[in-house]
Amino acid sequence: MTTMTTATVTSRPQAAPVVDVRDLTKVFGSGEAEVHALRGVDLLIERGDYVAIMGTSGSGKSTLMNILGCLDISTAGTYRLDGIDVSDLGEDELSLVRNRKIGFVFQSFNLIPRMSAQANVELPLAYRGVGLAERRERALAALELVGLAGRTDHDPSELSGGQQQRVAVARALVGNPPLILADEPTGNLDSSSTHDVLAMLDDVNHLGRTVVVITHEDDVAHRAKRVIRLMDGRIVSDERNRS
Repeated sequence: MTTMTTATVTSRPQAAPVVDVRDLTKVFGSGEAEVHALRGVDLLIERGDYVAIMGTSGSGKSTLMNILGCLDISTAGTYRLDGIDVSDLGEDELSLVRNRKIGFVFQSFNLIPRMSAQANVELPLAYRGVGLAERRERALAALELVGLAGRTDHDPSELSGGQQQRVAVARALVGNPPLILADEPTGNLDSSSTHDVLAMLDDVNHLGRTVVVITHEDDVAHRAKRVIRLMDGRIVSDERNRS
């Protein structure tokens, strides 16, 4: 097993792709119950790209998302995230990578109910041991970036669904991770809030952030620069959207 340290997570080879997946395989179960969720996936995502990953139920889309997010590990193959081989890391090491390298945006927002918007955004920095003054400064800047400068003291229950997702985007951005990973980020939103959140992700990408969106919606995928489609655990198309 690879030994992971804070220094290892912080450093990366110059100009390494943010995502470098080679011959990735994921098998669940064994014997007659064996299921091949991923079958030799190869995927490169360069710094600053905006990628939508699509697929029907059973395509391997969710399994790939979990591996890209370091929420699971592959059965075989390699995954380098920002230059770091995370394929054989243990739980503690994967947790460290997730905190420093990935900003998550989930369909269900995943905000802490009894904490203010600002406190929710501060959480990734608190886990890193960042001091209180710096945490607050960075959280307020992130909330301002997503248009919630006037709602920093509001709890999630006092915010609309669209505003809660804005808080989640701010939380994803606050640690300045190399990868923003959004899992069905508009699944619980109305059409107006969906437009606002997608426009925010566009802006995040325009700032140079690498964005990967997992979606089953063509309208969401159309916003990305690149659309990858999975079927039966394999990538069946990888196309650039027209400008």
